[in-house]
Formats: sequence, structure tokens, C-alpha cells
Amino acid sequence: MNLDLAEITRVMRDLCSTDISVYDESFLMKTIEKRLGATAINTLADYCEYLSKTRGEVDALSRSLTITYSEFFRNPLTFAMLKQWVLPRLMEEKERTNRTEIRVWSAGCAAGQEAYSIAMLLDELISTKGKGQSFRIFATDRSNTIIETAGQGLYNFAEIQNVGLKQFHSYFSQEGEAYRIGFGLREHIDFSAYDLLDELSNSPPASIYGDFDLIFCSNLLFYYRPEIRQLILNKVHRSLSPNGYLVTGEVEKAIVESVNGFRLVSPPAAIFQKVER
Repeated sequence: MNLDLAEITRVMRDLCSTDISVYDESFLMKTIEKRLGATAINTLADYCEYLSKTRGEVDALSRSLTITYSEFFRNPLTFAMLKQWVLPRLMEEKERTNRTEIRVWSAGCAAGQEAYSIAMLLDELISTKGKGQSFRIFATDRSNTIIETAGQGLYNFAEIQNVGLKQFHSYFSQEGEAYRIGFGLREHIDFSAYDLLDELSNSPPASIYGDFDLIFCSNLLFYYRPEIRQLILNKVHRSLSPNGYLVTGEVEKAIVESVNGFRLVSPPAAIFQKVER
């Protein structure tokens, strides 16, 4: 890390108690370069000085580093594999062992689209194939504001374009120019603020004990430095039930394949199964 970037990191830590050194350096530089353009400042040194004197810019940089983008059924191939293979296998295993609840963690859930997408799949499968089975999804993000937005389940027309017509009619109702997820689906999801980098816990407190059958940690790992990625994956491994599944983004497949404890089970998609280390 160059001296100017290190100084920007120190300023952010001092002024807002945020350690931006956890981020991958290339992502960090690209984000700061965008702020240079937005503030019409030419050098990192000048930006650092401006940052140290301008609380509004501290907040702006912090927001720029917060990953809040998501969409419904973001990776169609992944969701197809979940529907056709992974989730039915989970349901069969639950039935075989006389357990009823499928437990899911959507880590870094942003505005909630991922959690609701999983909920729709599970609700559809259980209603047609399940025998007394149920599911609970724990959806987390660092930002309380984002969590509040996600819990409302309210989206504009552009945001629901990936939702199938049958799912739209089953799970959404129109409110003015927006569309809200029905309470029947929302009641299966616990939204809570949780820092995935918290080294003192293995899973969000709302889940009590972890033991997840499926964890989504998608399009998140590549934003962090390698040692932080390892920290996250260690936490995921500890939080998964034996033979549980991890879903990541396509570009993160190689990251997970490079560590112990996960076996790629669906080569076309980034779906892994926990194996003992």
C-alpha cells in the first residue's frame, strides 16, 4: 500500500472508526479515483488533506465502499441448479433425518432481493414436494439503513424484471407505482445488521447457533484482501451444517477452490459443499 493510500486509511480510521484496509487495494483505488473525479481533486495527497477536513467527504467515501447492489435471481444458472438439484437434495435429507426446517444465511443481503429469491424457490418447492417442511432465512448486512429497506420488501418496476410472471402474481402486490413482497413470504426471513468481519462470532446472533444448510456469500469476497477472504470463508465453514452448501458469485469460484474445506459440486455454477478439513 502506497504512503498516500495508507494515510487515507488512517484518516478514515480516525474520523469514522472504519478500517478500509480490509478492502482489495485495486477496488480501494478505483473507488478513491471516482471520488477524486467527483471532488475535482488531482492527487491522492490533496484528496487526503481534503478528506481530513471534510466530514461530508468521509461519509461519501464510506458510502462508496459499501456494496449495496443486488437483483432478483441474479445468476439464473445458479438458481436453476438450486431449484433442480441442491434444494431437492436438502429436502430429501431433512425428510430422511426427521428434521423439518431448512436454514439459510444470506450474507451481505443488500436490499433483500437475494433473500427473497431464495424464499420464493423454497416456498414453491415445499408447497409441491415438502412433507411438513419449513424454512428460515437469516439475511444480514452491515448497514442498519439497508436492513430496514430490505425488510420492507418494496421495489420499483425496474427492480423486479428478473421475477417470473407466476412468482410475481404469487408473491407481490402493487402499492402505487411500487411492488411489495407479501407478508406470507417475508415472515420466513429475519433481517438483521451483522458485520461479516466480526471475529468474535461465527454467525449472526439472530440465528442463535448457525448450523446453516445453505449460505449465500455472493459477489462479496472479491472486494476484500486475501486474508480477509480467508477469514470470511473460515466463518462460513464453521457456520455450515455437515455437508451444507455455499453459493458464491461466478467470479469468486477460483477464490473458494483455492482454500480447503469446500468441494465444487456444480462446475457450471459456483456452488460448493462443505467437506471436513
